Formats: sequence, structure tokens, C-alpha cells
Amino acid sequence: MNSENIHTLLLETRNKALALYSNFHVGAILETEDKQLITGFNIETSSYGLTICAERVALFKALSEGIRNFKNIYIMGDGKSFCPPCGACRQVLMDFAPNIQVILMTEEGKQQTFQLSELLPHAFDDKFLKK
Repeated sequence: MNSENIHTLLLETRNKALALYSNFHVGAILETEDKQLITGFNIETSSYGLTICAERVALFKALSEGIRNFKNIYIMGDGKSFCPPCGACRQVLMDFAPNIQVILMTEEGKQQTFQLSELLPHAFDDKFLKK
């Protein structure tokens, strides 16, 4: 899928967000190595700590279906600014997709691309848990 189609799908996904309290809508598209696309959007609850970000929704959907090989994650929030993943999403992505490329997009179609390791240097990972 080309960048324009990804952008359109990302806008559509973001607009489905259930941002009932913050009114800040975020959409994410996880792209697998075999070009499958898994969408996710943020879902808020009245108990704010139980809210889940778009990136984790997409990742958990994929993992629950047995998908394990990821290439890119595209992320778009509201407004003209780039919306990088929060710390919790960076950690979960590091655990399940450490080599993923993170592509931030704006409504206007601007892009910024990072390797996840750039966004989470010196990450805590399973190496610390295995003795």
C-alpha cells in the first residue's frame, strides 16, 4: 500500500477513536512483514488508568491472531504536530517488535520516521530477565 493510501486509512482509523474524555484522537496502523495491515485507535474509559493507546490496540489485535513479524507502525494524532508513541507503547513495542520502524504522520501528510531503538534507547528488555 502506498503512502497516500496509508495516510487515508490512518485518518479513517484515527477518526474512529473513542476519546471520550481527552478528545484527543489517535490512530495506528501496524504493517506486518507480509504487508498485512492491522488498525487500532485509542479507547478511553472513565477510569483513566484503564485507557489504552492506539498503538497497543493494533499490536494486541495482531498478537491475539498469532501475528509476530512486524515491519512498520504508522501513527497519527489530532492536529498538525507529530504524535510519537508514549513510553508504555514504546516498551510494549520493544518487547514484541524491537526492530520496527515508527512512522509518524500528520493530517497534512508530513512524515517523520524513526527506528524504535531511537525512541527508546537503553531499553529494558528480556535480556535483563534471563539469567
